[in-house]
Amino acid sequence: MVRGTVGYEAGLDALTVTPAAEVDPVLVDVLHDAFARLWRGGWQPVELHRVVARNGTVTQAHLVTDAVAAYLRGFPRKSVDERWLSQAATLGAHVWWRDSASYLGELAASWKFDRVAVLDLVLTLLGILAELPPIEVLVPPPGTAARPAKTGPRGRLDPLLDRVRALLAKAESTTYPAEAEAYTAKAQELIARHSLDEVLSAVRDGDATVVPFARRIGVDHPYESEKASLLDAVARANRCHLVWSPEFGFATVFGFDADIDAVDLLHTSLLVQAHRAMAQAEPPGGKAGRARLKAFRQSFLVAFAVRIGERLAGAAKAALEQAVQPAGTGTGAGAEPGPAAGSDLLPVLAARDEQVRETMDRVFPRTVRGRGSRVDSREGWESGRAAADRASLGTGG
Repeated sequence: MVRGTVGYEAGLDALTVTPAAEVDPVLVDVLHDAFARLWRGGWQPVELHRVVARNGTVTQAHLVTDAVAAYLRGFPRKSVDERWLSQAATLGAHVWWRDSASYLGELAASWKFDRVAVLDLVLTLLGILAELPPIEVLVPPPGTAARPAKTGPRGRLDPLLDRVRALLAKAESTTYPAEAEAYTAKAQELIARHSLDEVLSAVRDGDATVVPFARRIGVDHPYESEKASLLDAVARANRCHLVWSPEFGFATVFGFDADIDAVDLLHTSLLVQAHRAMAQAEPPGGKAGRARLKAFRQSFLVAFAVRIGERLAGAAKAALEQAVQPAGTGTGAGAEPGPAAGSDLLPVLAARDEQVRETMDRVFPRTVRGRGSRVDSREGWESGRAAADRASLGTGG
């Protein structure tokens, strides 16, 4: 009906006057079929929740959460990938209604909406879902083979990530800049050390089964292009490659699991640092200064991303130079990378980068280089670079 010959208003009127017992079960089934098409087509719970909230309303995004719970009900837990279950838990998905026949009525009662408002909500949501195309399947949907439990070097990363998250949480909660930088520095030190150790471990073990992966990372309004630039800078410094999809509000980051984890965590923390520094440096707003404030914020975030990219690239180069030194020639605790590290590490990193690029080209055979963000505020640019210089990256300087 949404795409058929019947006009929207006429169709809504017809559904309104038809008994709910005849309409609701069919409409709910159509809605769940639309969601099932997207789940099978590569969309993950958090991603679909984000894009519906972006293209529709927050209220319609709540329907996504209910659809996740309804879909999971049809599959044994062992056939559902842990990442799918984790996203469902993040959204708080659970079946709170009695059955499909009563769902819309219970929804109306819960939200104190009249029946016309609920029908309108569902019909417009169907229109949003119909416009979404299939995307790359990065997490197996329910009912397909779930990813096995992590083993080997990748599995050993989980305890380290818990420590990193704890350090970044402290950095983001403290009001003392020096303390925040110390926590961030320690977190980055752990991340950088583990990334190269994981590569060397794979070399020593002769592990040829490690393959590049991809993860979609959401980028929120406002100033999403500038935030995506920061994500790109972090990705490049951590041996990852990125494709930005502005129509969906997410970027697909390609790399090896340990590096993607580092990108995700570091980008999140640097965003917090950037917003805190921007709030302290920005000029007064108000009606007269609204345009100036917007230009300042955009320029600030662009400059922050550029300068962070420069610093991260320098830090990555320094870490690599230290790692490829022959055993016994480094300085400081933990400076010895192990036998033959210099001869083994560089070609392995080059081969891994080629694997990442090949994976990205397979998923996105046609990409367009994005246009750089415009800088209209010198004040914002200078403040952003200064804030990036103050952001600690764990390089000891």
